[in-house]
Amino acid sequence: MTEPSGQEHEPEYDDDAIRFLAVVWGEGYLSPGGSQEVDRVLEGIDLAGRSVLDFGCGAGGVTLHIAKVHGPAEIVGYDVEQPVVDRARAAAVREGLTAQVRFIATPPGRLPFDDGEFDVVFSKDAMVHVPDKEALFAELYRVLRPGGRLAASDWLISHDGEPSTAMKDYVAAEGLMFGMASPARYLDAMRAAGFVEVAAVDRNGWYREVARTELERLKGPLWATAVAAVGEAYVAKNIRTWEAMQKVLDTGEHCPTHLFGSKPAGGHP
Repeated sequence: MTEPSGQEHEPEYDDDAIRFLAVVWGEGYLSPGGSQEVDRVLEGIDLAGRSVLDFGCGAGGVTLHIAKVHGPAEIVGYDVEQPVVDRARAAAVREGLTAQVRFIATPPGRLPFDDGEFDVVFSKDAMVHVPDKEALFAELYRVLRPGGRLAASDWLISHDGEPSTAMKDYVAAEGLMFGMASPARYLDAMRAAGFVEVAAVDRNGWYREVARTELERLKGPLWATAVAAVGEAYVAKNIRTWEAMQKVLDTGEHCPTHLFGSKPAGGHP
């Protein structure tokens, strides 16, 4: 969730958004799948004793889960939005994890970390907010140590042509700054940054069905809880957003994807 320097950034995830998404996806989570999807992204990657960056950490649910379950020596949650980082810091205090976890918010631009500072960079559905994928992966490569790993998931579009009317309608309904790009562009940007062993794993089939269930729950058993959290109008707006999203999930144009890469052991720091 970083952008080229010089761009003004207004927070997109306010208190209403955080409360609403907690109802749908779990406390501290701003993207779907909960801890299970985080664990799927990290499957086979040993974080024990490692230094980890959670890029676009949001309200901290993912960061705290990684700290508790995967045993890193340190995990740093980074985001450009102060409101979500404030929530994340409070959660870390409540859970007694401040010795292992820290959260940082800075304006968009160069990441506030040294070259080669982290063993692993993780990100969960945050890179969609960064239009310049080439600059993004260059920065993530920079902060990884030689031999380090990148493991992420993100919201992609299946192509780099003109989005369909349905996709434009969905993005408009979200009301968020989405810089969607194709798997091919992501992989090209990763290679251009210096990453090797790059891979993309399509998760459309998984989320297509999960989103359908989320929509049914919002209209049914979650309705009252969500309304109590944010009000009826806010919930109704998000139901319309889910309905628009389901259309582009069903066509495959919206394709949540896992992304992997490594920094060569002999790569420059």
